[in-house]
Amino acid sequence: MGGGEGEGERNIKKNQKQISFARELRQKQTDSEKALWQKLRDKQFEGIKFRRQQPVGPYIVDFISPKEKIIIEIDGGQHNEKEIQKKDEERTVWLEKEGYLILRFWNNEVLFNPGGVLERIREAIEEGRNLK
Repeated sequence: MGGGEGEGERNIKKNQKQISFARELRQKQTDSEKALWQKLRDKQFEGIKFRRQQPVGPYIVDFISPKEKIIIEIDGGQHNEKEIQKKDEERTVWLEKEGYLILRFWNNEVLFNPGGVLERIREAIEEGRNLK
């Protein structure tokens, strides 16, 4: 009999690494993530529960409301690079297949137009609710 890990053990280790990485990301938030989190935390926004740096399948998303099935991603300039854009597209396709609506904002949008960002989030949530 082999002494190797079973698939279940590998999945547990993978999940533990993902959770640890998400925790690290929460501690190292960007200024734009901090700014948006101040508006979303503790059900301040429309009474909706959001989580930050949350694992969803193989990904860690910036902000998520599982109940509303909405994910908010905040992108920096590196997201203009072709390789990262391709990964973002793959990620979006996977998350949408899971039933999530993905909203993407640039760092500077969050920092310099927070009202516009919150309005777009509000509109997306209302649209999602009308589809249910």
